[in-house]
Amino acid sequence: MVLRSEILVNKNVLPTKEQALPGRDTHVQLPETHYVTGEPLLGPFSKNVDFAIFGLGCFWGAERKFWEREGVVSTVVGYAGGYTPNPTYEEVCSGLTGHTEVVLVVYEPEIVSYKQLLAMFWELHNPTQGMRQGNDVGTQYRSVIYCTTPEQLEEALASKQVFQAELDKAGLGTITTEIDQAPTVYFAEAYHQQYLAKNPQGYCGIGGTGVTCPI
Repeated sequence: MVLRSEILVNKNVLPTKEQALPGRDTHVQLPETHYVTGEPLLGPFSKNVDFAIFGLGCFWGAERKFWEREGVVSTVVGYAGGYTPNPTYEEVCSGLTGHTEVVLVVYEPEIVSYKQLLAMFWELHNPTQGMRQGNDVGTQYRSVIYCTTPEQLEEALASKQVFQAELDKAGLGTITTEIDQAPTVYFAEAYHQQYLAKNPQGYCGIGGTGVTCPI
């Protein structure tokens, strides 16, 4: 059995449900509008929108890349894929929630397609690194695509095959990205939302492999 103290030493180990922190029933309070776009952070939206969820390392830099994309209406950072309800950032960093850092992307499919967002996702990080992204080490930095529709799941799985072929040509490793139907996303604290717009000199660990995703 892996003890909580051992998980704290090795943050590359996902906790079991029994080992995970209990969390809480109360969710965080978020701003009403997006700091950059001025759109409602979580809706209602006046435009025809779809939702996508990606995890590609530290969510500060990942969120900025997506809000800069034409056709993206709003972005919200949070935690998903684990067990602890409504975790704090400190709890996620402990490795005892099972969550990874994610970005919820609200986009207009008439302007930017899900396939185009998938190409961004693959190109913006190294999806072969398991429980880390660059110098950021731990389960909270693992690569994930959480799909909000069966069609998204089909496209995400197909895109993985396409990008793996390109990585193979470049002599790089095997994709470790988790691809699944979307679990509950617990939104991160207000100060994390659009963090790099509020703190332009803040840390950004985003960095890809240099391989292009041809989708």
